[in-house]
Amino acid sequence: MPLSQLTVHRHSHSHREQALITLYGEIDLDSAPLVRECLGQCLRDGIRTIAVDLSPVTFCDCSGLNVFLCTAQRTAVAGGTLRLHHPPATLVRIVDLVGCGFLLLGPPSDRLPPPLGGTPPASALSSDTR
Repeated sequence: MPLSQLTVHRHSHSHREQALITLYGEIDLDSAPLVRECLGQCLRDGIRTIAVDLSPVTFCDCSGLNVFLCTAQRTAVAGGTLRLHHPPATLVRIVDLVGCGFLLLGPPSDRLPPPLGGTPPASALSSDTR
């Protein structure tokens, strides 16, 4: 079996209920178990807010997505959250196809840019024209 092309760094915050996991390399069938173990260890250590920085990840396939979805479910059952930050294009494409971005990336409104020129969004405009 080839060696994993993935490196994992865990940074726990001072109050020990939050952690930042930074992944470097490729997440695929061979390296997904390493990600699963790291995220599972966070839950076993009492971490309830897990942020995963994927900016150094060059590739992530559906086996990586499966790990993130399973861990997000386990984290939610434990009363916490798991959020992915800066996912690679391959993962964004898979997440969009599956329609599960709200589970891993937060609500869609979090990803929208602010309105241009300070104009309020159409939903905030009043239809009252008295």
